[in-house]
Amino acid sequence: MSRKTSTPTPAREPLDQVPDRIELRCLPGRIALEALAVEGEVDAVPRFTMVAYTGEPLRVEGWRFPVVVDLEGLSIPSQRRPVRFGHSMYAGVGHTERIAVESGRLIAEGIVSRDTAAAREVVASGKRGFPWQASIGAQVAQAEFIRAGKSATVNGRTFEGPLYVARRTVLGEISFVDLGADGNTTATIAAQQENELMDETKDMEVRGTEAQDAPHDDVAHDEAEGAGTEAGPAATTAPVNPVAEIRAQALAETKRIAAIRTVCNGRYPEIEARAIAEGWTRDKTELAVLRESRPKAPAVHVTELVVTDRVLEAACLQAAKVEKPERYYDAPTLEEAQRQFDGRLGLAELIIEAARANGYVGRERRVTREMLRYAFGREIRAAASTIDIGGILSNVANKFLLEGFFGVERTWRNLCAVRNVSDFKTVTSYRLIGKDQYEQVAPGGELKHGTLGEQAYTNKADTYGLLLSIDRRDIINDDLGAITTVPRKLGRGSGLKINDIFWSIFMNNAAFFAAGNNNYLTGADTALSIEGLSKAEKAFLDQTDPDGKPLGAMPAVVLVPTALSAMATVLYKSLEIRDTTASKQYPVANPHTGKFRVEVSRYLSNAQYTGHSDKAWYLLADPMDLPVIEVAFLNGQEAPTIETADADFNVLGVQMRGYHDFGASLQEPRGGIRSKGEA
Repeated sequence: MSRKTSTPTPAREPLDQVPDRIELRCLPGRIALEALAVEGEVDAVPRFTMVAYTGEPLRVEGWRFPVVVDLEGLSIPSQRRPVRFGHSMYAGVGHTERIAVESGRLIAEGIVSRDTAAAREVVASGKRGFPWQASIGAQVAQAEFIRAGKSATVNGRTFEGPLYVARRTVLGEISFVDLGADGNTTATIAAQQENELMDETKDMEVRGTEAQDAPHDDVAHDEAEGAGTEAGPAATTAPVNPVAEIRAQALAETKRIAAIRTVCNGRYPEIEARAIAEGWTRDKTELAVLRESRPKAPAVHVTELVVTDRVLEAACLQAAKVEKPERYYDAPTLEEAQRQFDGRLGLAELIIEAARANGYVGRERRVTREMLRYAFGREIRAAASTIDIGGILSNVANKFLLEGFFGVERTWRNLCAVRNVSDFKTVTSYRLIGKDQYEQVAPGGELKHGTLGEQAYTNKADTYGLLLSIDRRDIINDDLGAITTVPRKLGRGSGLKINDIFWSIFMNNAAFFAAGNNNYLTGADTALSIEGLSKAEKAFLDQTDPDGKPLGAMPAVVLVPTALSAMATVLYKSLEIRDTTASKQYPVANPHTGKFRVEVSRYLSNAQYTGHSDKAWYLLADPMDLPVIEVAFLNGQEAPTIETADADFNVLGVQMRGYHDFGASLQEPRGGIRSKGEA
């Protein structure tokens, strides 16, 4: 079973952030790249114009819903923006001179002002009719997802969800590209072709004039005959010159074709070919071009917002209303998660996002077995990302696991020493109160050997765990709360288990706290009071090491059941304690103020545990100095571990398991005094 393991670790360094990018691709026929007529010996600078966007919602490949760019939120930093080839800063073409939003459309005009190989390629290829396309790049500052059943007003119109709205964008640069999303988009240099035709026409006109001025044999012969006769054809009607008539017709046809090409400007090749073949006039051609040039919705290409594992994790915490998520994720990650999911990410949507990031191409709206396989990384298509839903769920669940773990009583942690073990074998420790006094060093400098003590004590770690599932109903219901509730239960279960093991061992202490060990007091005067606490303190301080010398350790903690919590607090905080019983002398000053830290546990009086009592209490040494009990953790891991994986084949769902490796054992009897609290 594929799984991911999560342990409580500091937040990772943020991954490289993918820039928000939007590209507005113009529609076929909405781009014009033209060169002005020749002026003397120098060609004028070629120009271009385009209608880039009309404000409509558009279907964009890779997006689940249509996209609308809010033109009111489009920022144009400057009218003179760079024009490049293929969005490369090293392939300059020119610059824009005018960029504006007019009548709900984005208009761009500019000139090919760079003298680079890229600029020459664009112009030269345009002359030959290459269908250049254009791409306008911008940065997305704010985007909004409009869910089904909601509506949004953009560009003066109201659109129904689901759709995406790019609310704030910043215009960057414009590039010529050879292939965009719409393969039919074209940009040509038609005016240059017109110039060549006009030059050819001028040549024909000059040649025609010269031919008419030159004496022609037939014309001279006719004139000679007319001059010698008063009455003849020349005297009544002008002679017809068939050659001149043919030349005039050819000139008129050339002008008509040139006019048609000027109107079409290379952008409407089908209209141009038909107009020339069928003998259309300039006016008829202009009417056809006008009808064809009516604005149509262009393709808007928006770079798809890339979802990373950290963004999904942050979105889960936001959807679960976790307090202070900035403890786990940096501000950019949280902002991106809020912008993409708006604090409403569901469990099913989370699985679907991970599956599609890993190459799943199905369009199902419900989670399927195949989708789970992609989400958990069992199947990943080439060139896809590697988001693993198991890791995301484990990292998210770990936050709630710790909430559950630390949500139960943790008094045990303030009473024990902690040992780090590397395996599950029994480990041995020796008493800290062996013969450890320094000995005088002889003149030769030889040091004498000390001892670790005659008595050893042991401890070992065991594994405790539980498996819970998020079933098909939770996924269908899109219940993200399932990945918060389940890990909380696992964390709480671990916290309760460690309490159960600890207090079962600590309270079953009849042989540990015994009169023979000089650490057990009985009698009515052992009740928790000034006298009882003074008696326990004296008993602790009177303990000796194996050599019969003072122990050297000091009492530091008073451990009491819930019934004695108030009295323990009074003894710790009050400067005076008064007893108003008649004919009874009682000291007013409290000698134990601030002397011993108070710890309270509900387990001490619980009848489910051997040795329970609501009157017995303990005076203990600091566990860092002389521990009464020790807890061992495997590899020092004091919190439980949670793992997430897709369920077995016969179950459609997600499984989570939590486990914890620890053990507890009583250690040094001299580290505490148990007072029975009654006779």
